[in-house]
Amino acid sequence: MIELKNNPAGNFFLLAGPCVIEGEDMAMRIAEHIINITNKLQIPYVFKGSYRKANRSRLDSFTGIGDKKALNVLRKVHETFGIPTVTDIHTAEEASMAAEYVDILQIPAFLCRQTDLLVAAAHTNRTINIKKGQFLSPAAMRFAAEKVVEAGNKQVMITERGTTFGYQDLVVDFRGIPEMQTFGYPVILDATHSLQQPNQASGVTGGMPQLIETIASAGIAVGADGLFIETHEDPSVAKSDGANMLKLDLLEELLIKLTRIRKAIKGE
Repeated sequence: MIELKNNPAGNFFLLAGPCVIEGEDMAMRIAEHIINITNKLQIPYVFKGSYRKANRSRLDSFTGIGDKKALNVLRKVHETFGIPTVTDIHTAEEASMAAEYVDILQIPAFLCRQTDLLVAAAHTNRTINIKKGQFLSPAAMRFAAEKVVEAGNKQVMITERGTTFGYQDLVVDFRGIPEMQTFGYPVILDATHSLQQPNQASGVTGGMPQLIETIASAGIAVGADGLFIETHEDPSVAKSDGANMLKLDLLEELLIKLTRIRKAIKGE
């Protein structure tokens, strides 16, 4: 397991970066910016970037710059800055390919029950981050995690990212974080996807980024092991999920507040 949960400062860990890799220069700038912050605050950091977006509302939505090109960008981030990286995979066939380039394979929420995908991911011996389906209870995620473990890989993390609430909204049940922690794996709160407003008539997912601090603060207050935050230099021009991403220049102030909450609940 990549050592994220236990660290000298006793801090939460962070998975953060753009929704999708839009280009090398952009990824390197974002990674360097976040590293400067997380080093200062002693927050263990994983760079996040999807090499391809398979789940889009419309056929004309941006999906990526090319699989191998984007995966090579993720490898360069790792080699340049010495930090772990994470990306999504969508089919069993992608698992071994992506594992050659990144440290953590992420299972998208809509695919968390796909047995072949979970088993193929497990067989790479990478750390596996399983996002909780919007349609699942926290208790049901035990079985997704067990599929990976029973396939021979104990390196599992679980991410809460909201539960479907009506047709066009999500809600976070914060009781699920301590409940899923009882399974024995680190539990992450996705503070940006939890604020999506999917299934809009326009075919473009909406969001409420003004509540990122609220959701993230609550997650840290109830003891989440890690946070997942998608961030971009200018979300208004992001090629995917711009409506719920955090503007990059707001990240440092947010993380400072969250580390204070972390220290308070630890009695420091």
